[in-house]
Amino acid sequence: MKKILAILLTLTLLKTFTATSQTVYTPELLWKLKRISDHSLSPDGSKVVYTVRSFDLAANKGNTDIRLLDIKTGKTTSLANEHAVDETSPRWLSDYLIVYMAADSDGNNQLWMIQADGTGKKQISFFEPAFSISNYGFCRSAQQFWFTSEVKMLNVFGKEFFKDLPENSARIYDDLMYRHWNAWDDGSRTHVFTARFDGTRLGAATDIMKDEPFDSPLKPNGGAGQIDISADGKWIAYTCKKLNGKAYAVSTNSDIFLYEIASGKTVNLTEGMQGYDVAPRFSPDGSQLLWLSMETPGYEADRNRIMIIDLKTKQKREVTQHFDYSVDDARWSSDGLQIYFGCMIQATGQIWVYDSRLRSAYPFRQITHDTGDHTGFSIAGSGNSTVMVSSMMSMSYPAELFRINLKSGRSQQITFENQEILQRVATGKVEKRMVKTTDQKDMLVWVIYPPGFDPARKYPALLYCQGGPQSTVSQFFSYRWNFQLMAANGYIVVAPNRRGLPSFGTEWNREISGDWGGQCMKDYLSAIDDVSKESYVDKDKMGAVGASFGGYSVYWLAGHHQKRFKAFIAHCGVFNLESMYGTTEELWFTNFDLGGPYWQTPQPKSYREFSPHDFVNDWDTPILIIHNQNDFRVPLGQGMDAFTAARLKNIPARFLYFPDEYHWVTRPQNSVVWQRVFFSWLDRYLK
Repeated sequence: MKKILAILLTLTLLKTFTATSQTVYTPELLWKLKRISDHSLSPDGSKVVYTVRSFDLAANKGNTDIRLLDIKTGKTTSLANEHAVDETSPRWLSDYLIVYMAADSDGNNQLWMIQADGTGKKQISFFEPAFSISNYGFCRSAQQFWFTSEVKMLNVFGKEFFKDLPENSARIYDDLMYRHWNAWDDGSRTHVFTARFDGTRLGAATDIMKDEPFDSPLKPNGGAGQIDISADGKWIAYTCKKLNGKAYAVSTNSDIFLYEIASGKTVNLTEGMQGYDVAPRFSPDGSQLLWLSMETPGYEADRNRIMIIDLKTKQKREVTQHFDYSVDDARWSSDGLQIYFGCMIQATGQIWVYDSRLRSAYPFRQITHDTGDHTGFSIAGSGNSTVMVSSMMSMSYPAELFRINLKSGRSQQITFENQEILQRVATGKVEKRMVKTTDQKDMLVWVIYPPGFDPARKYPALLYCQGGPQSTVSQFFSYRWNFQLMAANGYIVVAPNRRGLPSFGTEWNREISGDWGGQCMKDYLSAIDDVSKESYVDKDKMGAVGASFGGYSVYWLAGHHQKRFKAFIAHCGVFNLESMYGTTEELWFTNFDLGGPYWQTPQPKSYREFSPHDFVNDWDTPILIIHNQNDFRVPLGQGMDAFTAARLKNIPARFLYFPDEYHWVTRPQNSVVWQRVFFSWLDRYLK
């Protein structure tokens, strides 16, 4: 029955989106698509508010607006759509009042309030210009708000040290983590604040981390989900890694801290737990707190467990002991007896539930079974009246909102922001293929075919190498590494879930650590060799492409592919493991995955056997190398080093460089340039 429902969903999507197919995906078309995110159900579950981001390619910018959908009638209303500013993070204060963030006249985020019918819009926070709100939440019953903002904590600028030289541009650092992801440390830290709301405006703010040089939420990607407030408004739980410098750079030890608003006292609830502890959620009655926890110190891709603490007795327990997959986005049911959560399984993102009333060793039930990725959900109501709305995407279509039937698991689409465009877009078939690896294990491989695929023809093929290293090749819809766009350009895309990718159990996930150039590379070759046996694949016109660890994979394959490929593309890839170790920022990652620093005695195997730069003498294939100035995870020198090696070896090569991008390419026109150069390079050697 579940398979039938999944097929019906697919047929519904096809009927909705391809009834009048007239075109295929292009780089320019991708930037016409609206991007849905940050949805929230009204307390009674009758309406959902969400954000939509639209882009103007000619102006090279985007804008975020807020929409409201009446689930029963299907009517959509635009609530906040000032084109000069972004309106983000809508939350329900009640069934008829909504709070959201928007920029004030100084360009700083402040909180606003609006009624669900679009009237009564007013600003409710009036903090000084330097006090920009980045995340927020509240307790409805007590009208207690929390929010986050940057606080200047440390001096790092030369003009702060040498006031007689105010025009100097120096920065001075004495320890590690002087830069992170895409930003240099400017001496500011993100702190959590509380403030009372009188129904009209927020009162004075209290810094609950006063004088602490730490961040909450965690940088660079932590958000509002790392902080929570109890239903009675008395407690705030927040995620923080209270370490600095070298200690921060080599540790994943974040903790959950409990702050009492009345007394101002803080306690560490996860003291002694050495892995990542994040995303606290108070139970509805406030007696318990759940959070997500990784057990292994330094291992950022460890299995994410659901932990619960009794706030009175301080007793902790794991509820996912017999669950072999990694959890995200866990939420309590209204009665506190169930926990809904997201989980990647078999290369798709599904919604699950843990039921404490089930007295069995496996009290878990998979709710959804879609060929898609559920990327976030919201719930409202109670008992049989519980309503769930989820954001879901697939390789073929961008995210829209779906209502989830919690009994049957059926997903019913309720937003259609891109219908007008997508109903004219033809997509290629996405096929799930199981491939035997060299060690006789079954590997899930996605194969994406060009629109209008003709098995009597021969097509060039691309091996897609995933980054991470531990990041599932799921049913994601990417605006850069878009499989349907590659297929629309006439390529068969082979996307393996090789060793080291989540959603296939902890053993499969961990097998890549310390073995970058080992079994996972054999898995890549097993996948492309298996698909290339098909009569419609042109074995003389195959390429390999990838970013980050996928870029490393391309560099590695360039020295080991045994003439399989005729073109390579590496984006922000790791080329020299030794220099990477000394210039990246989160050293806990390289310490765990590479075995430690390269100067250890004996030297870890990774540096001796798996660094692509040691195999440049075996390079013989044209390669496009893309790298970005502000990528501090895989620094620019990695791409420059590889490009220099290729050209000095007289190998045809091109270097695409973006001075204003980081690990990703996010600006609209830069992205289109990226795609044009990408396909121009492939077409030159594979067509």
